[in-house]
Amino acid sequence: MRSRPLYDVVAVLARLGVGVVFMAHGWQKIEAGVTATSRSFDTLGVPLPTAAAVYSAFVELLGGAALIAGLGLPVTGALLFIDMAGAFVFVHADQGLFMVDGTTVENGYELVVALGMASLVFAAGGGGRLTLDQWIMGRRTRRPADDDDDNDAASFVESLRQAEMQPAKRPKSPRRPKDQPKALPESTDTAGKDPAGKDTADTEDDVLVAGRRKSQRRRAATTQPIKRGDDKDPST
Repeated sequence: MRSRPLYDVVAVLARLGVGVVFMAHGWQKIEAGVTATSRSFDTLGVPLPTAAAVYSAFVELLGGAALIAGLGLPVTGALLFIDMAGAFVFVHADQGLFMVDGTTVENGYELVVALGMASLVFAAGGGGRLTLDQWIMGRRTRRPADDDDDNDAASFVESLRQAEMQPAKRPKSPRRPKDQPKALPESTDTAGKDPAGKDTADTEDDVLVAGRRKSQRRRAATTQPIKRGDDKDPST
Protein backbone atom coordinates (compact mmCIF):
# COMPACT_ATOMS: atom_id res chain seq x y z
CA MET A 1 0.00 0.00 0.00
CA ARG A 2 1.43 3.30 -1.07
CA SER A 3 2.07 6.13 1.35
CA ARG A 4 0.08 9.22 0.48
CA PRO A 5 2.80 11.76 1.37
CA LEU A 6 5.35 9.77 -0.64
CA TYR A 7 3.01 9.68 -3.62
CA ASP A 8 2.52 13.46 -3.43
CA VAL A 9 6.28 14.02 -3.51
CA VAL A 10 6.72 11.63 -6.45
CA ALA A 11 3.85 13.34 -8.29
CA VAL A 12 5.57 16.70 -7.86
CA LEU A 13 8.79 15.29 -9.32
CA ALA A 14 6.91 13.76 -12.26
CA ARG A 15 5.13 17.03 -13.00
CA LEU A 16 8.42 18.84 -12.79
CA GLY A 17 10.14 16.52 -15.28
CA VAL A 18 7.27 16.43 -17.80
CA GLY A 19 6.65 20.17 -17.46
CA VAL A 20 10.29 21.03 -18.17
CA VAL A 21 10.25 18.92 -21.36
CA PHE A 22 7.06 20.58 -22.58
CA MET A 23 8.35 24.07 -21.80
CA ALA A 24 11.60 23.35 -23.68
CA HIS A 25 9.73 22.25 -26.82
CA GLY A 26 7.35 25.16 -26.63
CA TRP A 27 10.12 27.67 -26.17
CA GLN A 28 12.00 26.11 -29.13
CA LYS A 29 9.00 26.70 -31.40
CA ILE A 30 8.51 30.29 -30.21
CA GLU A 31 12.21 31.03 -30.56
CA ALA A 32 12.23 29.68 -34.12
CA GLY A 33 9.14 31.75 -34.86
CA VAL A 34 5.55 30.84 -35.48
CA THR A 35 5.99 31.34 -39.25
CA ALA A 36 8.95 28.99 -39.48
CA THR A 37 7.19 26.42 -37.31
CA SER A 38 4.06 26.56 -39.43
CA ARG A 39 6.16 26.13 -42.59
CA SER A 40 7.80 23.07 -41.05
CA PHE A 41 4.38 21.64 -40.12
CA ASP A 42 3.18 22.20 -43.65
CA THR A 43 6.13 20.24 -44.97
CA LEU A 44 5.30 17.36 -42.60
CA GLY A 45 1.69 17.30 -43.80
CA VAL A 46 0.04 18.80 -40.70
CA PRO A 47 -3.38 20.31 -41.56
CA LEU A 48 -3.87 23.98 -40.70
CA PRO A 49 -0.14 24.45 -40.08
CA THR A 50 -0.33 28.03 -38.79
CA ALA A 51 -3.04 27.27 -36.24
CA ALA A 52 -1.25 24.05 -35.27
CA ALA A 53 2.03 25.94 -34.79
CA VAL A 54 0.43 28.58 -32.54
CA TYR A 55 -1.46 25.96 -30.55
CA SER A 56 1.50 23.67 -30.00
CA ALA A 57 3.95 26.47 -29.15
CA PHE A 58 1.86 28.20 -26.48
CA VAL A 59 0.20 25.07 -25.08
CA GLU A 60 3.54 23.38 -24.60
CA LEU A 61 5.18 26.44 -23.04
CA LEU A 62 2.34 27.57 -20.78
CA GLY A 63 1.03 24.05 -20.18
CA GLY A 64 4.46 22.90 -19.02
CA ALA A 65 4.58 25.74 -16.50
CA ALA A 66 1.05 24.92 -15.32
CA LEU A 67 2.04 21.28 -14.83
CA ILE A 68 4.93 22.26 -12.62
CA ALA A 69 2.76 24.58 -10.52
CA GLY A 70 -0.18 22.18 -10.45
CA LEU A 71 -2.61 24.76 -11.80
CA GLY A 72 -5.70 23.65 -13.69
CA LEU A 73 -4.37 20.13 -14.08
CA PRO A 74 -7.52 18.60 -15.62
CA VAL A 75 -7.62 21.23 -18.39
CA THR A 76 -3.85 21.52 -18.75
CA GLY A 77 -3.35 17.78 -18.99
CA ALA A 78 -6.16 17.44 -21.55
CA LEU A 79 -4.73 20.19 -23.78
CA LEU A 80 -1.24 18.70 -23.69
CA PHE A 81 -2.63 15.24 -24.44
CA ILE A 82 -4.44 16.63 -27.51
CA ASP A 83 -1.20 18.28 -28.63
CA MET A 84 0.70 14.99 -28.39
CA ALA A 85 -2.11 13.04 -30.02
CA GLY A 86 -2.00 15.38 -33.02
CA ALA A 87 1.78 15.03 -33.22
CA PHE A 88 1.48 11.24 -33.08
CA VAL A 89 -1.20 11.00 -35.78
CA PHE A 90 0.12 13.56 -38.27
CA VAL A 91 3.90 13.37 -37.77
CA HIS A 92 5.28 10.35 -35.89
CA ALA A 93 2.93 7.44 -36.41
CA ASP A 94 4.62 6.14 -39.58
CA GLN A 95 8.17 6.79 -38.37
CA GLY A 96 8.48 3.86 -36.02
CA LEU A 97 8.97 3.74 -32.27
CA PHE A 98 12.49 5.08 -31.84
CA MET A 99 13.44 8.64 -32.39
CA VAL A 100 17.05 7.58 -33.05
CA ASP A 101 18.00 4.14 -34.37
CA GLY A 102 21.75 3.76 -34.12
CA THR A 103 23.13 6.79 -35.86
CA THR A 104 20.00 7.46 -37.89
CA VAL A 105 17.33 9.90 -36.79
CA GLU A 106 14.07 8.07 -37.22
CA ASN A 107 11.78 10.67 -35.63
CA GLY A 108 9.72 7.92 -33.98
CA TYR A 109 6.77 8.34 -31.60
CA GLU A 110 8.29 7.16 -28.33
CA LEU A 111 8.57 10.67 -26.88
CA VAL A 112 5.11 11.88 -27.88
CA VAL A 113 3.53 8.71 -26.49
CA ALA A 114 5.34 9.08 -23.14
CA LEU A 115 4.49 12.77 -22.83
CA GLY A 116 0.89 12.23 -23.95
CA MET A 117 0.22 9.41 -21.48
CA ALA A 118 1.78 11.38 -18.62
CA SER A 119 -0.43 14.36 -19.51
CA LEU A 120 -3.47 12.10 -19.49
CA VAL A 121 -2.58 10.82 -16.01
CA PHE A 122 -2.31 14.37 -14.70
CA ALA A 123 -5.64 15.27 -16.32
CA ALA A 124 -7.29 12.32 -14.54
CA GLY A 125 -6.17 13.53 -11.10
CA GLY A 126 -2.75 11.95 -10.74
CA GLY A 127 -0.98 15.20 -9.94
CA GLY A 128 -0.99 14.67 -6.16
CA ARG A 129 -2.04 17.09 -3.44
CA LEU A 130 0.92 19.45 -3.59
CA THR A 131 -0.66 21.65 -6.24
CA LEU A 132 -2.14 25.11 -6.57
CA ASP A 133 -5.48 23.49 -7.34
CA GLN A 134 -5.60 21.83 -3.92
CA TRP A 135 -4.55 25.05 -2.19
CA ILE A 136 -7.31 27.05 -3.92
CA MET A 137 -9.92 24.40 -3.17
CA GLY A 138 -8.85 24.31 0.46
CA ARG A 139 -9.37 28.04 0.81
CA ARG A 140 -12.80 27.83 -0.78
CA THR A 141 -13.92 25.04 1.54
CA ARG A 142 -12.63 26.82 4.63
CA ARG A 143 -14.28 30.12 3.80
CA PRO A 144 -17.92 28.98 4.32
CA ALA A 145 -16.95 27.53 7.71
CA ASP A 146 -15.41 30.84 8.76
CA ASP A 147 -18.52 32.68 7.58
CA ASP A 148 -20.71 30.33 9.63
CA ASP A 149 -18.61 31.01 12.73
CA ASP A 150 -18.94 34.75 12.18
CA ASN A 151 -22.70 34.43 11.73
CA ASP A 152 -23.02 32.35 14.90
CA ALA A 153 -21.04 34.92 16.89
CA ALA A 154 -23.15 37.78 15.52
CA SER A 155 -26.36 35.89 16.34
CA PHE A 156 -25.14 35.23 19.89
CA VAL A 157 -24.32 38.90 20.47
CA GLU A 158 -27.68 39.96 19.03
CA SER A 159 -29.54 37.53 21.31
CA LEU A 160 -27.71 38.90 24.34
CA ARG A 161 -28.59 42.46 23.34
CA GLN A 162 -32.25 41.59 22.91
CA ALA A 163 -32.28 39.80 26.25
CA GLU A 164 -30.91 42.91 27.99
CA MET A 165 -33.51 45.13 26.35
CA GLN A 166 -36.47 42.97 27.33
CA PRO A 167 -38.09 43.70 30.78
CA ALA A 168 -37.77 41.13 33.49
CA LYS A 169 -40.69 38.69 33.51
CA ARG A 170 -42.86 38.44 36.63
CA PRO A 171 -42.85 35.03 38.29
CA LYS A 172 -45.91 33.00 37.50
CA SER A 173 -48.27 32.05 40.32
CA PRO A 174 -48.32 28.37 41.19
CA ARG A 175 -50.87 26.46 39.21
CA ARG A 176 -53.86 25.01 41.06
CA PRO A 177 -54.06 21.22 40.94
CA LYS A 178 -56.82 19.91 38.76
CA ASP A 179 -58.52 17.96 41.60
CA GLN A 180 -58.62 20.97 43.97
CA PRO A 181 -62.00 22.78 43.85
CA LYS A 182 -62.10 26.46 43.22
CA ALA A 183 -62.59 28.75 46.21
CA LEU A 184 -66.07 30.25 46.15
CA PRO A 185 -66.31 33.96 46.82
CA GLU A 186 -68.00 34.97 50.01
CA SER A 187 -71.58 36.08 49.49
CA THR A 188 -73.65 38.31 51.68
CA ASP A 189 -76.61 35.96 51.24
CA THR A 190 -74.93 33.26 53.32
CA ALA A 191 -74.07 35.55 56.20
CA GLY A 192 -75.75 34.54 59.38
CA LYS A 193 -76.39 30.97 58.21
CA ASP A 194 -74.75 27.74 59.25
CA PRO A 195 -73.35 25.29 56.71
CA ALA A 196 -76.79 23.65 56.49
CA GLY A 197 -78.36 26.94 55.49
CA LYS A 198 -80.14 27.68 58.77
CA ASP A 199 -80.36 31.18 60.14
CA THR A 200 -77.87 31.73 62.95
CA ALA A 201 -78.31 35.48 63.38
CA ASP A 202 -80.29 35.10 66.60
CA THR A 203 -78.56 32.09 68.10
CA GLU A 204 -76.88 34.26 70.66
CA ASP A 205 -80.25 35.31 71.97
CA ASP A 206 -81.52 31.73 72.26
CA VAL A 207 -81.97 30.08 75.64
CA LEU A 208 -82.90 26.61 76.79
CA VAL A 209 -86.52 26.30 77.87
CA ALA A 210 -87.74 22.89 78.98
CA GLY A 211 -84.88 21.18 77.22
CA ARG A 212 -85.42 23.09 73.99
CA ARG A 213 -83.66 26.06 72.54
CA LYS A 214 -86.03 28.94 72.45
CA SER A 215 -85.48 32.43 71.32
CA GLN A 216 -85.46 35.05 74.02
CA ARG A 217 -87.44 37.35 71.83
CA ARG A 218 -90.16 34.77 71.42
CA ARG A 219 -90.02 33.98 75.15
CA ALA A 220 -90.27 37.62 76.00
CA ALA A 221 -93.30 37.90 73.80
CA THR A 222 -94.98 35.01 75.57
CA THR A 223 -94.11 36.09 79.12
CA GLN A 224 -94.96 39.74 78.68
CA PRO A 225 -98.32 40.56 80.38
CA ILE A 226 -101.10 41.57 78.13
CA LYS A 227 -101.81 45.19 78.42
CA ARG A 228 -105.40 46.17 78.78
CA GLY A 229 -106.90 49.43 78.07
CA ASP A 230 -108.42 49.76 81.50
CA ASP A 231 -107.52 47.79 84.63
CA LYS A 232 -110.76 48.56 86.33
CA ASP A 233 -113.89 46.55 85.92
CA PRO A 234 -116.08 48.31 83.47
CA SER A 235 -119.01 47.33 85.64
CA THR A 236 -117.49 49.34 88.46
